[in-house]
Amino acid sequence: MAIPILKTWKNYFSNYDEGLGSSYERIILNNKIVEICAKFRVKSVLEAPSFGFTGLSGINSLQLAKSGCEITLFDHDKERIELIKSIWNEVNYPLKIEFSKNYNSLPFTDNHFDFSWNFSALWFVDNLQKFLSELTRTTEKAILICVPNRTGIGYLSQKFLGKQDLKKLLKEKNILPKNIQNEMHKLNWELVETNYIDVPWWPDIGMPKDKFAKILKLDWLLKKEKRKPISIMDFYKNKDNEFPEKMMKHFWFEKFAPKIIKKIWAHHKYFLFVPKK
Repeated sequence: MAIPILKTWKNYFSNYDEGLGSSYERIILNNKIVEICAKFRVKSVLEAPSFGFTGLSGINSLQLAKSGCEITLFDHDKERIELIKSIWNEVNYPLKIEFSKNYNSLPFTDNHFDFSWNFSALWFVDNLQKFLSELTRTTEKAILICVPNRTGIGYLSQKFLGKQDLKKLLKEKNILPKNIQNEMHKLNWELVETNYIDVPWWPDIGMPKDKFAKILKLDWLLKKEKRKPISIMDFYKNKDNEFPEKMMKHFWFEKFAPKIIKKIWAHHKYFLFVPKK
């Protein structure tokens, strides 16, 4: 979680440099959603809300578009919608994006989408019960919800430092796992998979990774990346096909860390639901 994104999100549309943290996060997230979409033979995708706690807004589903899925996004800021459109036009992938004031209703027929998902975004929903009711109504095969890891050191530290913004601008109760699971259970959807995700060796803190690495005398791990901008956009423009491979060099900690460590170190946690049979 990075609470400053609430005030700085526009900056990324003029400077795509997301740094190592968000870049790694994107590849790990891409791997997960591609895996899910392959498993459920997904062709149509809804991402709502589309604004989450990451760098450049509105590109979470770009990898699925690259894989051939039809993408629809919903956002609650009209200016951001226009900026997101410009990004998708730049990489030449089709996109449907709509404005929603509160996400209480979705203008689609039942089972319109194969797969719906969101990333660190539920705290922008006005009414969790109404939103999840609409999300389940319009989704046929699977729903993925990713929330910040509330037991993580990074979340707890940023919550303390940004408690005024958190209280004024966000609905933290919407990201509580028990609230999400209870509502999905009432709507007759079953939790089939949950785990921590986005667990690099650096904590989820509002500090440049090269500075943090230097403090721990681990800056040698960043020698190849720290002096140049890092952006997944070059990958989507086919200018840096090795981008995923470079990010996966940092996967070793996520791969081998025991669950008890991930509980306090992971940046996010995901929940995958399917309709009950």
